[in-house]
Amino acid sequence: MSKLYLVPTPVGNLGDMTYRAVEVLSGVDLILAEDTRTSAVLMQHYGISAPMQSYHIYNEHRTLQHIIDQLLAGTTIALVTDAGTPTISDPGFLIAREAIANGIEVECLPGATAFVPALAQSGLPSDRFVFEGFLPHPKGRMSRLKSLAAEQRTMIFYESPFRIAKTVEQMGEVFGTERRASLSREISKLHAETLRGTLGELAQTLASHPVKGEIVLIVEGAR
Repeated sequence: MSKLYLVPTPVGNLGDMTYRAVEVLSGVDLILAEDTRTSAVLMQHYGISAPMQSYHIYNEHRTLQHIIDQLLAGTTIALVTDAGTPTISDPGFLIAREAIANGIEVECLPGATAFVPALAQSGLPSDRFVFEGFLPHPKGRMSRLKSLAAEQRTMIFYESPFRIAKTVEQMGEVFGTERRASLSREISKLHAETLRGTLGELAQTLASHPVKGEIVLIVEGAR
C-alpha cells in the first residue's frame, strides 16, 4: 500500500538520527531528497541503499504530479530535507497536501527540528510561542516586524548569518532594545553556541563578533 513518509534528519550531529527514521528510509521504494549529495552522506553513514531523487523548491511544482502518480501506483516514498523536519521552512507542504487530496496516507515521524532545542535552551517562556521562520527580505521586513510588536507569545525566527546583525538591530528599533532574546547557532554541531541577552546587547555583540552557521533567534514577547 502506498504511503508518503516525512522523515526528519539531523540538524547537526549525525547521531541524532532516530532508529525508526533509519528503519523507514531503509524500507521505502524511493527517497526524495532536497539535495541528493547532502543526503548521500547520511544514507551512507547508516547503510541505507534506497534509490534517491531530487525534490526541492526549484523543481517541486514540475515533479509533483509525477510523484503523486508513483504514490497512486503503490510506491512507498520518503521525503527528507538537508536538515530538520520537512515542511518546516523546507520543501514538503505541496506534496503532503496533494497526497492527502488524493487519499494517500501521509505520516511525519517525530524528530529533529532546529527551533525546538533553541527554544528550550533560551530561558524564555516556552508554554506559548509563535514560529515566524524566515522574515521577508528586504521588502516587507520592517512591516512584518511592526505587525509583531504587540505579540505576547515568544517569537521564533530563522535567519542567515549574513543578515542576523541587521535583523537584530531592526528588531531593537521595533520591539525595543531591552527585549530579551536568545541566539542559537550550529545546533548539535561541534561549534554550537547560544548567546543570550537583550536585543541591544546582542546587537553590540554581533557588530563586533560576526557569527556563522545556521541560526535560530528566539525573542521575548511583549509584556
